[in-house]
Amino acid sequence: MPGIKLAAGIEQIRVAGLVRESAGGERRDEVLRGAGHHAAHMTAAILQAADQVERLVGGDPAANDEGDALAAIIVNVSQLVTDFPEIIELDLNPVFATKKDAIAADVRIVVDFDYKPKPAPRSNEEIVTQMKKIMMPKGLAVIGASAEDGKIGNSVMKNLINGGFKGQIYPIHPKAEEILGYKAYKSVKDVAGEIDTAVFAIPAKFVAGALKECGEKKIQGAVLIPSGFAEANEPALQEEIVEIGKKYNIRLMGPNIYGFYYTPVDLCATFCTAYDVKGSAALSSQSGGIGMAIIGFSRSAKMGVSAIVGLGNKSDIDEDDLLAFFEQDPNTKIIAQHCEDLKDGRAFAEAAKRVSKKKPVVVLKAGRTSAGAKAASSHTGALAGNDKIYEDVLKQSGVIRARSLRQLLEFARGIPVMPTPKGENVLIITGAGGSGVLLSDAVVDNEMSLMTMPPDLDAAFRKFIPPFGAAGNPVDITGGEPPITYVNTVKLGLTDDRIHSLILGYWHTIVTPPMVFARNMVEVKNEMKAKGIEKPIVASLAGDVEVEEAAEYLYQNGIPAYAYSTELPVEVLGAKYKWARGAGLIK
Repeated sequence: MPGIKLAAGIEQIRVAGLVRESAGGERRDEVLRGAGHHAAHMTAAILQAADQVERLVGGDPAANDEGDALAAIIVNVSQLVTDFPEIIELDLNPVFATKKDAIAADVRIVVDFDYKPKPAPRSNEEIVTQMKKIMMPKGLAVIGASAEDGKIGNSVMKNLINGGFKGQIYPIHPKAEEILGYKAYKSVKDVAGEIDTAVFAIPAKFVAGALKECGEKKIQGAVLIPSGFAEANEPALQEEIVEIGKKYNIRLMGPNIYGFYYTPVDLCATFCTAYDVKGSAALSSQSGGIGMAIIGFSRSAKMGVSAIVGLGNKSDIDEDDLLAFFEQDPNTKIIAQHCEDLKDGRAFAEAAKRVSKKKPVVVLKAGRTSAGAKAASSHTGALAGNDKIYEDVLKQSGVIRARSLRQLLEFARGIPVMPTPKGENVLIITGAGGSGVLLSDAVVDNEMSLMTMPPDLDAAFRKFIPPFGAAGNPVDITGGEPPITYVNTVKLGLTDDRIHSLILGYWHTIVTPPMVFARNMVEVKNEMKAKGIEKPIVASLAGDVEVEEAAEYLYQNGIPAYAYSTELPVEVLGAKYKWARGAGLIK
């Protein structure tokens, strides 16, 4: 029979709630896996497009002749898995495809007999309403509140009080009459006032009982600080509290978390250090240690945050719930998330794709390697999964993927500072040729485009630089030039409409000291802004320790700047570009 012989199949990726589809070997598997992240996306058009791609990369030219028949069989298989999600794997091997038909000679099906259908997902409005009860409560109970220094319940109480929370605080303790000046109650059911959320600071074995009382009190949110659940090989204990949460419609944050901060209402619902530096970045972490790193960096960098949230084991609330809340939060301009797994990859992808059109979403996915995945499992009970799958999901969702904790933090800090570029043309202006070379490499590494210098613009720049300098891109003004050379060249870069963003390379000299350079650049930026001209500018500063003060001054005035690094400023600019492209803001 003329035609082609191949294999086709589908594998449910349970960890992230995704589906991987394959056909015809490794090359086509990669094409199809990149085409969509669940079975409903596997249309005939996508399959035919993938078939064309395989022809271009060295596949069988005849394969396209059988494309319609092959597409039909894969679409039908995809629909089967959509209709019967208990199917874990379905393999057709071999499949004989001709121009008219495709026939499977053998089939292998693996079924999960313990599969439980997921309940209907909450609406976005319902998620936001319940998250507001947690993030912006009018009444808050501390279950396990304590007057004894060193106790978690004591730290939570002090942070709520010293942080300036203006809502009602209700300490819950079986024996105490008063804690830190607040009347104490034996149970949340003894409180006459309304309680929106409860912070748990009691051992894991007592959580279920206290959570039931919260349900009877109609409390809608629970912040579960205690550890000792799934991460400690106690899945039954975690399943019990999840079922209680479902029964009483309580949203659960945690367990195994440090709590959270929401600065617009001065809420520090945590046992960690209090935090009051307000800003526009909302950050979350699955790890307490990463959460503390976020706090320290934010304070040190004077970044400020709208929120810092711990997710821990993610028994209920996870990243997509936070995305829904921060999407509508006027205090948040960027969302940055550290995660070790995605509990529901499909829900995350849908939320991230929607939110990233409005606000940048940055994700640091930990557990990329087998060693990291093993560590994640023992840390938060996370199933880190296949990183290639995560890479596809994040990319398709418009998410900016950070490759390190430093990148996550720097992107959260730098992206909101800069205006959105209007085009792809990047220009480097540098006083150090060596920096210009490294900055050029970094531009390419971060998927940006160095502008090709038009002759008229080249001539315009040459009017401001010495004869031994170099126009082109980078524009090398040389190191011994006075401040006016930086001023004139940067003004030209900002006023020419063909240039869309600027990267500055500064070299510390006596002729142009670091702070003179920094003040001049801020003055130029502000002068142009007053005229309605705004473009993203980043800077790399090379020199003695004085460049550190200059870099900080630039950053505080809207120019992301870094001492001793040619990579970081370009990475931050590249992240801004990735978001702008994904959001359709660059034509």
